[in-house]
Amino acid sequence: MQLRRPKILFFAVVISFYSGMTPSVLIDLTGAANGSATAAEPEAFLEFVRTQRDDLRKNDKAPTSLDEWKSSRTEIREKLVEAWGGFPYLDAPLRPKRTRGYLHRDGYRVEQLIFQTLPDVWMTANAYVPDGPGKHPAVLCVHGHWKGAKQDPHVQARCIGLVRLGFFVLAVDAFGAGERGIGKALGEYHGEMVAATLWPIGRPLSGLQVYENMRAVDYLLTRREVDGDRIGITGASGGGNQSMYAGAFDERIKAVVPACSVGNYRAYLGAACCMCEVVPGAIQFTEEWGVLSLTAPRALMIVSATQDAFQFSVGEAQKSMAFVEPVYDLYQQPTNVKHAIFESRHDYNQPMREAMYGWMTLHLKGEGDGSPIPEADLETEDPELLRCFLGESRPDNWMTIPKFAAREGRALVTKIKPPKSWETWTTSAEHQRRTLERTILKSDVATSASLSEAGTSGTSGTSPQQKISVTPEPGVKLTATHTVGKSQQRPGTVIILSLDSEPKLPDNELSKAIHESGRHVVTLSLRATGEHAHPRDKIGRAPDHNSAEWSLWLGRPLLGQWVLDLRSAITTITDSGYADDGLTVIGVGPAGIVALCSAAIDDRINHTVTVGSLASFVTDTPYEGQRLGIFPNGILRDVGDVAHIAALIAPNKVTICGGVNGAGQQLSEETLRETFKPTSHVYELSGTRGQFSVFPQLSDEDVARKLN
Repeated sequence: MQLRRPKILFFAVVISFYSGMTPSVLIDLTGAANGSATAAEPEAFLEFVRTQRDDLRKNDKAPTSLDEWKSSRTEIREKLVEAWGGFPYLDAPLRPKRTRGYLHRDGYRVEQLIFQTLPDVWMTANAYVPDGPGKHPAVLCVHGHWKGAKQDPHVQARCIGLVRLGFFVLAVDAFGAGERGIGKALGEYHGEMVAATLWPIGRPLSGLQVYENMRAVDYLLTRREVDGDRIGITGASGGGNQSMYAGAFDERIKAVVPACSVGNYRAYLGAACCMCEVVPGAIQFTEEWGVLSLTAPRALMIVSATQDAFQFSVGEAQKSMAFVEPVYDLYQQPTNVKHAIFESRHDYNQPMREAMYGWMTLHLKGEGDGSPIPEADLETEDPELLRCFLGESRPDNWMTIPKFAAREGRALVTKIKPPKSWETWTTSAEHQRRTLERTILKSDVATSASLSEAGTSGTSGTSPQQKISVTPEPGVKLTATHTVGKSQQRPGTVIILSLDSEPKLPDNELSKAIHESGRHVVTLSLRATGEHAHPRDKIGRAPDHNSAEWSLWLGRPLLGQWVLDLRSAITTITDSGYADDGLTVIGVGPAGIVALCSAAIDDRINHTVTVGSLASFVTDTPYEGQRLGIFPNGILRDVGDVAHIAALIAPNKVTICGGVNGAGQQLSEETLRETFKPTSHVYELSGTRGQFSVFPQLSDEDVARKLN
């Protein structure tokens, strides 16, 4: 008896950066000053995500009663925690340690210290301690993307200004920045493919920053010099973003001042922002005003600059303030919220700092009327003097972001026990497929768009070619190229996927080799890739950085959208009769993950082939040679690793032709076989061991031969 997977019905037609840096490196992709994009093809994906956002938030309105707001408030808090992957049930012991001697200055001292936020994860910090007796109000200073992190003069200046006014100040390094980078030198960036290692485990950097800043508050409460009822937080740019989220979530923080960071989520769609600012799916349940309003009725001052990037501009911040102020009115505390605007570029300059001093003094000391307090001349320190670990002295076993992600990822994989029988596997696999499709990929999108064949468009050599129009959902238009096979003796249709460009005949060697074997060849550019790619998408090692981030904001990871594109194309192809003799999907490089996920939930794919694709989401180093879009939030946590996804395809045929690790290094055949043991085990249980094959890196001609 032939084993088949239970069918999952697919209704393709009728169902479903680096923002906080110095001004010279801020990136604004909005085009026109008002943020609107043109309707040209390069802007099509941006228009699509903006339309998606507008549809999700079209019914937003300011709450009209305190009870209404409190209900919304509870929901927003719960969904934020869910988006961040939850917080530990038990906190790790802080175990604070001073790493060096004091720096004694006029009226205060500076300490270099570390404390534990998560098991074996240490936060580096500087404490600015006033000389005066008694307990002092405290301010947590979080940095943005200035290269020096807590040591940077931009950060030092506000710390010195505050401590001179009698505040206990704690300046901390964010995970992956400052003294907490992969290397031991200052100046590392913790975004793009560094922070991407956290997505598969479902622990985005934005949530880790909130939790670690809450642990910093825990530390403040251990200090005898600190009055735990009078704590504030401030930061600029990426640090302003941290201030907003931690200040909104941790009610022990009584005064919150985010600078040059507040706008709204829609303004992020079209901009390049750091991975540390992305809250996956936030637009599904709120806009930025909802997060800011969580601070109410505690003190909140938003600082904006007139010459900032569009996503942080005065006008975009005012859109959020229009909803925040009514919430403060409901609490009868209208003076506890303020929007301070400065003629300035992206910064945390002296006038901004002076406004913050007045706000903190009023709300943490009960002194003054909140007006700016002049800052006396100050001299910042040599950044090296503030380091907890001078030079190269940081311990070699220091926990970095990729190491943390790898540790947590391996722990998740260890929890996945191999099935003992095919019967038990089929039950659990069906649940995993549903989780993959609905929870992780979010690819069960309702659509009424039609799919149509565009007709004959030319030839490749002696073989006719046809263009096939594919519209997976409104606002997304794709074109597939179908090249008729040379021989009817070798039936079958092969779809070739690449996320770099459409692998068209006659220029692409793999397409040519497969076509020479006699098969029909279909090539397809998926949304936001190839000819559909946004023109300003690449940041660092991530060629699809911005489009992937915009998708994460929407709660629709690019991987899920790509799977929807492929399955829609399959519907067109099968309806046209091109795949009557069997359908093979080949994913080249990162597109191999698209092919595997598609085949795991779509039984129409008879044979799935990956060529040089990522073999495991778990990596101790930043991803190299990959696409940010193939890392949806929580896939490793909720479904499993690449091998577990491949196992969901059983008993249909899967062929692994070479593979790479997270660092982009080719894996040996032995290592590949070890990595894909969970897959081979399931195929053995099914009695179809020959349907799963692993080979080392192959030539294009050899890949074509493996299709037999």
